[in-house]
Amino acid sequence: MSYQQCIIIGNLGKNPELRYLQNGRAVCSFSVAVTERWTDRTSNEKREKTTWFSVSAWGPLGETCNQYLTKGRQVMIIGTVSARAYTDKAGQPAASLDITATDVRFLGGQGSDGQNGERSAEFGGGQPPSDLSDIPF
Repeated sequence: MSYQQCIIIGNLGKNPELRYLQNGRAVCSFSVAVTERWTDRTSNEKREKTTWFSVSAWGPLGETCNQYLTKGRQVMIIGTVSARAYTDKAGQPAASLDITATDVRFLGGQGSDGQNGERSAEFGGGQPPSDLSDIPF
C-alpha cells in the first residue's frame, strides 16, 4: 500500500484561472509561494527561500477557489504533489512542483461573511478525472 499527502501554507502569486473541460468539469489553476525565513547561525544574516507550487483544484472545489481566492491571499493546500520536468523560455531544463488539491483553507484576510479567519473549501470532488486527455492546457 502507498500513500502521499502534501500540506503547504503560502500566498497566491496571481489570481486563479478557472476553465471547464469539454465534459463540463471545472478546473481552477493558481500558483502558491511558500517562503521560509531563518537567521544563518554562522553569519547571523537573515535568509529566505521561496518555493513555488502550481495548484489544480477540480470540480466544486475549483469553482469555490476561483470565487474567493485572489493574488496575495494566504492559503493552506492539502493534496498530492508531483514533479514535472520542462524546458524554460531560455532553453534551460527546469522543474515544477504540481499539487492536486483535495482541501483548500482560506487563511487570513476577510472571509465572504466579513469575519476574519479561516474558511474551508473541502469537497469530495477535488480529484482530477481519470482521463486527463481532455485538459485544455
